[in-house]
Amino acid sequence: MRRILSVLTLALVAAAPAAAQTTDPAVTTPPAPAPTPKVETPKKGALYTQGPSGRYLLAGTWLFRLDKAEVGLTQGFQRQTTTDGWTTTTVPNAWNATDESVESMQGTVGWYRKDFRLPSASKRFGYVVRFESVNYRSRIWLNGRPIGKNTGAYLPFEVRLPAGLLKRSGTNRLVVRVDNRRYPTDFPPSGLSVTGNPTGGWWNYGGLLREVYLRQVDRIDFSTVQVRPVLACATCAADVQYKVVVRNDSTSAARVRVTSRFGARAVNLGTQLVGPKKFAAFTRTIRIARPRLWSPSSPTLYDAPITVRVGKRTVARYALRTGVRSIKVVGGRWLLNGRPLNFRGVGLHEDSKDRGFAIDDADRRRIVAETKELGATVMRSHYPLHPRMHELADEQGLMIWSEIPVYAVKTEHLAKKVVRELAARELESNILTNQNHPSVIVWSVGNELSSRPGQVQGFYLANAARRAKALDPTRPVGYAVAGYPAAGCQPEYAPLDVIGVNEYFGWYPGPNGQIADRTLLSQYLDSVHQCYPEKAVLVSEFGAEANRSGPVEEKGTFEFQSDFVNYHLGVYATKPWLAGAIYWALEEFRVRPNWDGGNPRPNSPIHEKGLISFSGVRKPAFFDVQRLFRATKQIGAPTGGR
Repeated sequence: MRRILSVLTLALVAAAPAAAQTTDPAVTTPPAPAPTPKVETPKKGALYTQGPSGRYLLAGTWLFRLDKAEVGLTQGFQRQTTTDGWTTTTVPNAWNATDESVESMQGTVGWYRKDFRLPSASKRFGYVVRFESVNYRSRIWLNGRPIGKNTGAYLPFEVRLPAGLLKRSGTNRLVVRVDNRRYPTDFPPSGLSVTGNPTGGWWNYGGLLREVYLRQVDRIDFSTVQVRPVLACATCAADVQYKVVVRNDSTSAARVRVTSRFGARAVNLGTQLVGPKKFAAFTRTIRIARPRLWSPSSPTLYDAPITVRVGKRTVARYALRTGVRSIKVVGGRWLLNGRPLNFRGVGLHEDSKDRGFAIDDADRRRIVAETKELGATVMRSHYPLHPRMHELADEQGLMIWSEIPVYAVKTEHLAKKVVRELAARELESNILTNQNHPSVIVWSVGNELSSRPGQVQGFYLANAARRAKALDPTRPVGYAVAGYPAAGCQPEYAPLDVIGVNEYFGWYPGPNGQIADRTLLSQYLDSVHQCYPEKAVLVSEFGAEANRSGPVEEKGTFEFQSDFVNYHLGVYATKPWLAGAIYWALEEFRVRPNWDGGNPRPNSPIHEKGLISFSGVRKPAFFDVQRLFRATKQIGAPTGGR
């Protein structure tokens, strides 16, 4: 669910050098003319179905300017009324989508501006602006006055537009300053390699990376919405738990009634008197005697819209679809509707060759179609996926490993309270945002922290698991660890339900060469299972780069990649206790300058472990993985009906 918060330069035009041995003056390129102001009224509608009503997409023409010298604040970009120095763009936008330089990876400052009119001049409505994802630090102004700020990417936040600043008729000017420079305490963190190059697991795209909405709000608004089906066993009745929290934004008390339906079943959550500027929680549990269960083979969804009324007038609506299913870990088995999982999945990043992170709906549909074509049933990324991707997964029967970008954070930084608090906020926001999606089967609290956790990481994992369970006791909590035999058994993983192992045996050498020999993979996986017999263990990453044809024993060839996936998936098939395996990654993506990924002939900055090239070409290994994924029984027989 959203977070409510209180309170770019035109590319430099270099002069062309004077021709050698000439007395003519230097020829300069004249500055581009200022764009013509374009004031638009946003169109009603959203790119994804679920959520509150009254959303208007702030699409069309935006203005943008880079601010590498950081002069925007002092020169008053936030108050500028002319368009001098700005250029036009569209949103979503990654300003460095095709810039693969070190400077691009390190980040800078950019400014966005949108001139718009309200869809309705009625004083009955208030407005908030919703940002689906801004990377990384943002400050927001309305008509020259500051109204909010945010830190973090990949999750939505909302900023209220103060009534005293909002022009009911006439032009409003929304300005956003975005700073995508990263620090070691950010998620994901920045860093430098021993050679002084930027580190990181994926490209640092800057900008308004997902959609921006204007949202119309009546006197009562939603704070959180939870519709949680609880299923004790596959043949049991389902208890659907409702919890709807609303806020009275008006200056007078209101008698508020909340209703819903679950499929064809009407649900009355009751009536309460809600004081001005106060919150009220409406709860109700209903029983569905014979629910149709959600699963990859039968992704049944129930409509569960919510309506809020004051008197006879409807003041708020919330569209929601969810599914009835159970997901739990029992005795070391990960069970979906009482059936043990042995899934096959893919990792992915939201990345486009031309648009960077600012992918569109056609890209999302293509990714889902490719995942299904491969025979995979799980998708994983290092951050929460776009809301529409969650809806598509619900509809198509794909399961999601939902992770927050607590990625390779060093222990010295994780020891800081402010870092752990930011991680807790990320986790809470992810759960509240995505808890109603049946496709989400685990809350992952991080990826590849130190392989020897120690007290600091243990403290983080324990608190994160406890917080996740408090917010959502119906889903397991997981974490993905770099798989090295020397790590041994770690008591700090005790609070977790699911342990993902990122294993690259036979690709990377690992510390002291301990994973260079792929024949050690089988016994390593057995050792992990022996360490954590009551936890679900899966392979959360495996893969090898490929960008050319060549000898099967030569890393980086299509032949090596095909042999690699055949061997690893063959080993997994001998482990009946294994909960699943996720290939990293479905498609190629940008990582960082000087990336080699273990490939002796890399194509930096492209991560070439992808089964599909950055240009959309399926590699030979795609078809090997497809054959083996499709041949795997990914959901087993019921285990005692539980």
